[in-house]
Amino acid sequence: MNGSSSKYNPFGAVKAKISPLGDLAVMVQFGETIEQATYERVRQLSNYLERFPFVGMVEYVPSFLSVTVYYDPYALIGETILSDAQEIVGPYELAAKRVEEILAKLEASGDQQPRIVEIPVCYGGEFGPDLPEVAAYHNLSEQEVIDIHSSADYLVYMLGFAPGFAYLGGLPESIATPRRQTPRLSIPAGTVGIAGDQTGVYPIATPGGWQLIGRTTEALFLPSQMPPTRLRAGDIVRFRPISRAEYDSREAAPS
Repeated sequence: MNGSSSKYNPFGAVKAKISPLGDLAVMVQFGETIEQATYERVRQLSNYLERFPFVGMVEYVPSFLSVTVYYDPYALIGETILSDAQEIVGPYELAAKRVEEILAKLEASGDQQPRIVEIPVCYGGEFGPDLPEVAAYHNLSEQEVIDIHSSADYLVYMLGFAPGFAYLGGLPESIATPRRQTPRLSIPAGTVGIAGDQTGVYPIATPGGWQLIGRTTEALFLPSQMPPTRLRAGDIVRFRPISRAEYDSREAAPS
């Protein structure tokens, strides 16, 4: 196995492309397009690595199409020497071999039931200043946008951009809306937005150009907890419309 090359290896019903990423990581790519079947493989490998990290693995980072596995080269080589391996090869080759061995086991792994996370949202008004614009863009009423947005199940593909920010798949095409031409300098934590064919919740106050349609009192970034995020890759998110009175009540309740 050449340390600078990549290759496709068949495991189960799909192929995985294994290639180096710098000097300290292996990238395992399961597809070229974002789709449910590809993500299921990403989730399978991530779940396995979470439960059974191999000697020398530092961490894994899942994305829409791949899982990047970071490793400690000295730990990998040391473990190989201790096991009296007949052939000593480079750390990338060793890490890639460990990943291949894991992938070969995944077909026998049963799918885990996803965790359902309900997020209550107060739509419109001061919390959703762009809801009228989204409705007008699609020739819908504001209530129709709310009904469509809250009727879908959203898969958490990965976390990124900001601490606790979940990339959600599943926004109905009927309310997909382009980003704002002029981004806002600060968007409050908990704000729910739409950008193109994606929807999401801002976990912390940050600049952004998404169309804002509502807000939740749910904290998605939990720095004092482990893990420090409410959502995890593989979760199913469901948005539940609530009134302003319920929102105020939740916000006033002790955490």
